[in-house]
Amino acid sequence: QVQLVESGGGLVQAGGSLRLSCAASGSISSINAINAMAWYRQTPGKQRELVARITSGGSTIYADSVKGRFTISRDNAKNTVYLQMNSPKPEDTAVYYCNVDVLSLGEVWGQGTLVTVSS
Repeated sequence: QVQLVESGGGLVQAGGSLRLSCAASGSISSINAINAMAWYRQTPGKQRELVARITSGGSTIYADSVKGRFTISRDNAKNTVYLQMNSPKPEDTAVYYCNVDVLSLGEVWGQGTLVTVSS
């Protein structure tokens, strides 16, 4: 089993910055290697949406709404993925979920961390 622990959520002013972290632990090995890592977000009444994704090789994709403001990165030695949120807007307010694709196990989700952006 692989577990994800997210941290870094909270209240931030519009135009400020915030960094989310998600650390994976558990049965991580060459058999259960971590492939892509991603951040999703969800607001009440809406579907969960992809914010950013990074492959094991470092390739990234972003939602159009966050391009140029958010940066996803990973530390493979620590099995950790980060989301640097710069110049957040009130519409970025959501519960942010970490998602990790683990070889032979499939997708694993974090518990979610609330980010509130005040205007």
